[in-house]
Amino acid sequence: MNFDPMKYAYASRRNVVYAKKGMACSTSPIASQVGLDVMKAGGNAMDAAIAMAATLPLVEPTGNGLGSDCFALVWVEKEKKLYGLDGSGVAPMALSADKVKEAGHTAMPKDGWIPTMVPGAPSAWAQLRRRFGTKSMAELMAPAIGYAREGFCVPVNAAKLWKEGAERFAAAAGKEPEVFAPWFDYFTKDGKPYAAGEVFASPAYAATLESLAASDCESYYRGEIMKKIVEFSQKTGGYFAEGDFENYRAGWVEPISVEYKGYTVCEMPPNGHGITVLMALNMLKGLEMGENRECAAAYHKMIEATKLAFVDTKKFVADPRYMRTKVEDMLSDRYAGVRRALIGDKAVYPEAGDPSCGGTVYFCTADGEGNMVSYIQSNYMGFGSGVVIPGTGISIQDRGANFSLDPESDNYLEGGKKSYHTIIPGFLCKDGQAVGPFGVMGGFMQPQGHVQVVVNAIDFHMNPQESLDAPRFQWVGEKKVQLEREVPAHIAQALAGMGHQVEIVNANTGMGRGQIIWRTEDGALVGGTEPRADGAIAAW
Repeated sequence: MNFDPMKYAYASRRNVVYAKKGMACSTSPIASQVGLDVMKAGGNAMDAAIAMAATLPLVEPTGNGLGSDCFALVWVEKEKKLYGLDGSGVAPMALSADKVKEAGHTAMPKDGWIPTMVPGAPSAWAQLRRRFGTKSMAELMAPAIGYAREGFCVPVNAAKLWKEGAERFAAAAGKEPEVFAPWFDYFTKDGKPYAAGEVFASPAYAATLESLAASDCESYYRGEIMKKIVEFSQKTGGYFAEGDFENYRAGWVEPISVEYKGYTVCEMPPNGHGITVLMALNMLKGLEMGENRECAAAYHKMIEATKLAFVDTKKFVADPRYMRTKVEDMLSDRYAGVRRALIGDKAVYPEAGDPSCGGTVYFCTADGEGNMVSYIQSNYMGFGSGVVIPGTGISIQDRGANFSLDPESDNYLEGGKKSYHTIIPGFLCKDGQAVGPFGVMGGFMQPQGHVQVVVNAIDFHMNPQESLDAPRFQWVGEKKVQLEREVPAHIAQALAGMGHQVEIVNANTGMGRGQIIWRTEDGALVGGTEPRADGAIAAW
């Protein structure tokens, strides 16, 4: 990468961090330290990723849980190959769009049992360890078990989101007290959410991890943990049956990619919307971005490409078994040219084209042998569905909220089906060699964050920290775009003149939280971590 590690164009309290033997970047200092400790004890980047994935539901439950889904891009240096791991779950077989409508909903709800799906993360941990790990599951889960029993201090940003979660579920608990009471029993103290600096411990979480460690995560799908989940579901109006879990396994998939100005940008294939990133970059690679990122023209081009890609993926992306639109058509140069031609000097009202005519945590790891992991894990809406399985420390995701109830949609809700997914890990390569993992978490901000980070790094030669520090935009529909308050006023005014409906946001927690590790030409590791989060880089 061509950047100046001593140049920081934006206010930052952090420099890039260099390392030789290993690096772990996450939104949690504790999780980053856990990952590094595993590598220092002889584990590889994949071992570190599993240990961090088991720790984060405890130390950052506001974004993920033991009932999460996940995706990972895994670079294996000795093979010079990137693998994709799909840990997204499926809807219960007993659930259908008709049942949702019969319950009085015109769209998928975000709380309670209806949006829950079979969680995929524990199965993905086991798949990753069996294929590329070097340590036992017991060794990898030991740090998280220790923190669960001894407790840890709640960090600042997690405390903010913890409070929001308590407010969100308070109303829902009044309607379904049996469903939501365990959330308040587990995540509050004397009826109040945990505050920054307070100690949170969970013997129940530790016991669940011990069961997963002893069974290599099999107890979650075909043992005692599964039975607890299904029993609580059936007792309180859920849809899970034992067969939903027994028939589930995370799977390996082939990553998708596009070439962007000399680099290969890699993402996970649908049902995730990483393809949004690639479609936007396909448009941008035919445009001149200029030399100055902080100008209205650069923002305008990124906004227009992003929203044109987004309306396509929202329409066409679904469980790949049900998609009628081909991925190769969506990523074709021909279609990129058609969409690029719509980008002019004014903001457009985006509509989907026709390609066929021709609450989350992100972290990354890298070891001294060249292996790297780009990993993302999520409960979706903060704490997810609000469903906590009593006595287990398991909070269940609400990924089913992204299903459509329109029978004409490829993303139509059906039992056993995967939903449209927002979580996406990213990876950058050049000339067949790994440059490194990157990601920006945060719902529908994620593809937009990926596009901005890639453009920052490649077009504007920013170092990893600078790429994450740069002010961000977020397209939120139609011609509406949010800008962080750090975006210069003259740019906001110019974008408004181009027809964008501009909103300045003062709280940046919704603008994505990212991590980056690049590998330099001489083999050193260099990382950046999100200034909008509690993140930290652990380096060796």
